[in-house]
Amino acid sequence: MSSTSSSGVRAEQIWLDGRLMKWDEGHVHLMTHALHYGLGVFEGIRAYKTHDGRLAVFRLREHIRRLLDSAHIIMLKIPYTEDELFDACVNLLRAQKDLFANGAYLRPVAFMGDGAMGLGAVNPTRTAVTAWDWGAYLGDKGIKEGIRAKVSSYTRMHVNVNMVRGKITGQYVNSILAKREAVMAGYDEAILLDVSGFVAEASGENIFQVNKKGVIKTPPLSCPILDGITRDTVLHILRDSGRTVEEVTFTRDALYITNEIFFCGTAAEITPVREVDNRQVGDGKPGPITRHVQDMYFRIVRGQEPKYAEWLTYI
Repeated sequence: MSSTSSSGVRAEQIWLDGRLMKWDEGHVHLMTHALHYGLGVFEGIRAYKTHDGRLAVFRLREHIRRLLDSAHIIMLKIPYTEDELFDACVNLLRAQKDLFANGAYLRPVAFMGDGAMGLGAVNPTRTAVTAWDWGAYLGDKGIKEGIRAKVSSYTRMHVNVNMVRGKITGQYVNSILAKREAVMAGYDEAILLDVSGFVAEASGENIFQVNKKGVIKTPPLSCPILDGITRDTVLHILRDSGRTVEEVTFTRDALYITNEIFFCGTAAEITPVREVDNRQVGDGKPGPITRHVQDMYFRIVRGQEPKYAEWLTYI
């Protein structure tokens, strides 16, 4: 029998520093530098059961490239090539394919290991890949009916405070605080503004809105947002269907009077937002553009859209 945790079914093996081992053997030392100071990078990647019963990882190559880019930004030397990390993910799933026949969430992570302490330390990098069965991050009901969001009192950090192109472990304290605040106040998710007061992103997702004129907008990459791979997927879906998307800044009150809002991210997939700060969005239900993006996204990841077949790595 497989082991289970609060995250669902987990892998029986992990990949750590170049080899597969049992899950319970994946240890790091208490004096691991990243545990104390947060210097590390990570990715979240999903594998889906496709329409023909196979298992396929979605946009694996792009995720591995971003992991390496993130490490380069913070000058963390990962001792593995793109192809080696790609193969590590594939081999981890292949080794326990039956366990994840219905899909999996992969978590590659690289971080400064133990050795010297202090902010100026340079220790060997530890690199790992884990996997588990993780359902909809904001809930199956949220995917179908939409969620309630709150504009956070916490601000997304300035571009000279955090490195916004990197998916860096320590930077997520900002998101954790915003998420906790929102959940404790009875909401499902937080929306963070930038230092100028414009909408940036949610605690772990990019954001799109459709105004009353049918104009689709999302914050540009000049804002302090992650260059999301699911965000890029959504842009392709919308533009390939003939719709125009404006990558522009907008204010929080623009969200109050818009017709549709949805979040996107690997964990959250495509999650509609039905309410922001106690103000109903549109008619309080996922709108037609949101539904179109949702439907296309799930068709793509399940191998039902040949045009996007190159985004799938079959196991």
